[in-house]
Amino acid sequence: MLTDTACKKATCPPDKKRERIADSGGLYLEISPNGSKRWFWKYRKQGKEGRMALGSYPDVGLAAARTARDTAKNIKAGGFDPVQERKVGQLRASANLGEGFELVAREWYDKRAPGWSSHHQVRELRNLEKDLIPWLGARKVGDIEAVELLATVRRVEARGALDVAHRVLSTARGVMAYAVATGRASRNVALDLAGALTPHRTKHFAAIIDPAKLAELLRAIRSYQGGPVVRTALALAPMLLQRPNELRGMAWAELDLDAGLWSIAAARMKRSVEGKANGAPHLVPLPRQAIELLRDLHPLTGHTTLVFPGERASTRPISDNTLRAALQTLGYASDVQTVHGFRATGRTILAERLEFDPALIEAQLAHAVKDTNGRAYNRTSFVEQRRAMMQTWADYLDKLRMGADVIELHSKAA
Repeated sequence: MLTDTACKKATCPPDKKRERIADSGGLYLEISPNGSKRWFWKYRKQGKEGRMALGSYPDVGLAAARTARDTAKNIKAGGFDPVQERKVGQLRASANLGEGFELVAREWYDKRAPGWSSHHQVRELRNLEKDLIPWLGARKVGDIEAVELLATVRRVEARGALDVAHRVLSTARGVMAYAVATGRASRNVALDLAGALTPHRTKHFAAIIDPAKLAELLRAIRSYQGGPVVRTALALAPMLLQRPNELRGMAWAELDLDAGLWSIAAARMKRSVEGKANGAPHLVPLPRQAIELLRDLHPLTGHTTLVFPGERASTRPISDNTLRAALQTLGYASDVQTVHGFRATGRTILAERLEFDPALIEAQLAHAVKDTNGRAYNRTSFVEQRRAMMQTWADYLDKLRMGADVIELHSKAA
């Protein structure tokens, strides 16, 4: 075994690259020709020899080197690689990261928010600032227990906001996953809460899917006594199956009536920030009936940018409430039929009655669906196939409205 005196006197012969003098338990002092001395601990990892640097002598004395060796041996005995464990510790220290839940949560939000839509940004920040940070903000994120997080989320449940409680838990799950990834927590305790909250049922937009009742609604829309702008928008909603915001914001520049095509810019679609900035436009084939409605409206609003301008300002479209109120005027409250619900109406009848390929329907709805290989269908694909589908759909709506017996029609389509 070494002594301090031996360590001080140790030298490396000039004809050697290094000199090593052993202590015990794999510890040795390595001396280079220039006189520098470093401690190393030799161990075996998966049958191969490895070594771990323990510091320079005399900054690290013999006693300290033995203590470091024993610590490393204990780590290895616990099933861990002592060199790797030290690297992780150094990464944590060099990052100089705070470990409070609020700090970690805001760091997570700042990194993720640029890729979210503005609506999602607002919702996630509200989840943090209203329902998580007030109760967990000062806690060390790695010390938070599953039962503690559950109690926090159940405060939201107690308000009767079951859907919000599930979203808050989802936000917490993201924060905790980030805490694990950055070394502030050893595990994501939010994952332990799966099934711990009261189940909630998603509230879907009300939609009529019975052809006979849809026929009554179509006749009511055609007899609407309001202005032509709202009447045209109402007539196009069940025909084109686009989201209310996309329909209301329709611009004349987006339309090619001769080609029968409506091109909605990616920035107007319901997509991520990246998708809005770099995505392709959503192409909507226009059936003959839609083209006729738009041509009839053009003399009235064609001098403006928008197809459906508001009454107070032509630079802003009619509001969602305008269309909602129009439906209510016709006797269709929001629990019976909504403007957004026309999408569900079309999806259901196109698939179940007219037997169209669900892929075509989803493409028309601008939904990203996946094939068997996990690839998302292009939202602008199947344009010609959808053109035929939408003409069949518009003809079907006309027959319903005029009272033709098409309720049991099964038109085989590709």
